[in-house]
Amino acid sequence: MTSVLLIATVSCAVANVSAAIADFVRAPFVLANSAEVRVPPGAVPYLAALKLAGAVGLVVGLSGVPRLGLAAGVGLVAFFVGAVLVHVRARVFHNIAFPGGFLLLAVAATVHFASGR
Repeated sequence: MTSVLLIATVSCAVANVSAAIADFVRAPFVLANSAEVRVPPGAVPYLAALKLAGAVGLVVGLSGVPRLGLAAGVGLVAFFVGAVLVHVRARVFHNIAFPGGFLLLAVAATVHFASGR
C-alpha cells in the first residue's frame, strides 16, 4: 500500500504542476471551463498559484519534510473539495471527473503523509 500511496503522491504533484502551467498560460480549455462554472478569469492565476504551491509542498514533503507534505496534501484536498462544490453549484457535471480525480489524488497524498511512512 505504501508504494501505491507514494505513486499517487508523485502523480498528484505532477498533475497539479501541469494544471498550474495550463492555468498560467491561460489555455483555452481552462478559460472555457472557468467561465462555465462562473469563476472570473482574473481568479485563474491565483488558483494556479495555489495548485503550484500544493505541488511544491508535496515534493518538499517527499524530500524529507513530511509535515509540509501533509499540510500541502490537506490544502489540496480543501482546494479540490471547493472545485467539486463549484461544479455542483454551477450544475456542470460533464467534466466533474477532473476535479474529482485531482481530489482523489490529493486524498491519497494526504494519507501517504499522515501514515508516517
